[in-house]
Amino acid sequence: MSNSSSISHFLLLALADRRQLQLLHFCLLLGISLAALLGNGLIISAVACSHHLHTPMFFFLLNLALSALGSICTTVPKAMHNSFWGTRTISYTGCAAQFFSFMFFMSAELSLLTIMCYDCYVSICKPLHYRTLLGSRACAHMAAAAWASAFLNALMHTANTFCLPLCHGNALDQFFCEIPHILKLSCSDSDLRELGLIVLGACLAFGCFIFIIFSYVQIFRAVLRFPSEQGQHKAFSTCLPLLAVVSLFISTAVFAYLKPPSISSPSLDLALSVLYSVVPPALNPLIYSLRNQELKAAVWRLMTGWFIEH
Repeated sequence: MSNSSSISHFLLLALADRRQLQLLHFCLLLGISLAALLGNGLIISAVACSHHLHTPMFFFLLNLALSALGSICTTVPKAMHNSFWGTRTISYTGCAAQFFSFMFFMSAELSLLTIMCYDCYVSICKPLHYRTLLGSRACAHMAAAAWASAFLNALMHTANTFCLPLCHGNALDQFFCEIPHILKLSCSDSDLRELGLIVLGACLAFGCFIFIIFSYVQIFRAVLRFPSEQGQHKAFSTCLPLLAVVSLFISTAVFAYLKPPSISSPSLDLALSVLYSVVPPALNPLIYSLRNQELKAAVWRLMTGWFIEH
């Protein structure tokens, strides 16, 4: 294959060779996707239908659930299809669309997690300025900025990556279309431009992580000064799950994109990609619904109301 124009499809990583293992992977992916769809769908419905949850924290949580739904629906269905039918192919156009969608929702998730950390910081460290700093207009602007920047980032990476000439075959050692594995197929020095964009994106992600860590240092210092143990417990239960999700998401994603080729292997790449692309969207609803009594109560009212009506 001399260049990308001659490639009509890519070959994704086969999760298993034996039919029994292929069906097992299909069932596992189906269970994860259904759990993510149900959990994030309940969060979106509960926040949208419960007026007392129309606060900045739950507004950003709703946006985070939307990004989680988008990311899980971008990568998992194709992997399920290939596992069930025992295939590996994805069309060139389908790969580009999956690539764009994945970058879009992952970028939005990082931005929204950073904004939610800022919301947590203001609510605990600057409670008197909360309504001023996080009014409805400010929240709408921050959410719009998160989605707009994610769109531009995804568009830039997709246009730059799929303009590269590909001459090293069409086999991707990953279960979805991802930057590092497409760059391995490139035969042009222009892929240094995309590598530069990856490094820039990693620096921005690291900057978000530093901001989050600094904010949490301030949060923990403020929380430890609370006179009430109940207040401390509520603050920690609200913020610690967010810190855990952010740490898992950023650390695995940055390592997956910047690790040296000498330690790259299909099994390691697969494990890392699952940790930052599948696990957070599936676990977010569980983490937030179990640790937040208001959200848990709203979800319960929504479910019981639906069962009563039907």
